[in-house]
Amino acid sequence: MMISTDNRRRMVTAMLLGPAAAWLVVFLVLPFIAIIVFSFGERAPEGGYQPAFTLAQFANLGARAAAFANTLTLAPIGALACLLVAYPVAYYLAVKADPRHRMLLVSLVVVPFWTSMLVRTYAWMYLLGGRGIPHLLDLVGFSDVRLLNTPGAVLLGIVYGYLPLMILPIYVSLEKLDRRLLEASADLGAHPFSTFFGITVPLSLPGVMTGIALVTILLLGEYLIPQLLGGGKVFFIGNALVDLFLQSRNWPFGSAIAVTLVAVVVMVLLIAMRIAWRVAGTRQVDLM
Repeated sequence: MMISTDNRRRMVTAMLLGPAAAWLVVFLVLPFIAIIVFSFGERAPEGGYQPAFTLAQFANLGARAAAFANTLTLAPIGALACLLVAYPVAYYLAVKADPRHRMLLVSLVVVPFWTSMLVRTYAWMYLLGGRGIPHLLDLVGFSDVRLLNTPGAVLLGIVYGYLPLMILPIYVSLEKLDRRLLEASADLGAHPFSTFFGITVPLSLPGVMTGIALVTILLLGEYLIPQLLGGGKVFFIGNALVDLFLQSRNWPFGSAIAVTLVAVVVMVLLIAMRIAWRVAGTRQVDLM
């Protein structure tokens, strides 16, 4: 029996996609379904999960309002801070840097990823601790300066840890920028600032939105930086989940928080995609 070309293509596609699809189902979809089931249950007397069907866990989300408030406040602020630092770096790499050295400079941006995030965060703990920057400030007359275990320390750790993830998407967008548009703007007498805000920034918005969405989504589940640099005083949702699953062993309540977090992540993704599509569909270049 002869197999048609279309059926052969479908079989090849299924063979190629099958392992990846099975991996996603087993390690992503099924665990998430289990978390959803847990979220409607009750905490067993000895801890863990007890079958039930109740919305009490979702009604009790206000008990972790501080973790939600810290996460939903510091995550967008951290992403914005990363953007403010990353855009000039990405602009220099893509537009101003010598092409002969560009790949080397981009590689240096990625180098921090070769070191454990834990080690790098511990380094900031020392720098922000009593023997680090506060000690130097004390020597010049600024005493009792407290940097560690503050929201500022957490934001600093966020910018340091997630900066490369913001630089690279913006760099890719700027590298694809048609230089003839910049030359045309200059030939028409536009001021460099007008060229930058009228051409460069609008054309790089897809990379900006990708970087913001990527960093924000990862920050919504961040655990390590608030735990080490926040000292347990700046709680994120990730810290609340660790406490509920490992310490309190309240799996249903932790599952309800996890489901809510996933819903927030999906909402962020949809908003970012909608903005990106709108920008891509209505993008105009202003030369004046």
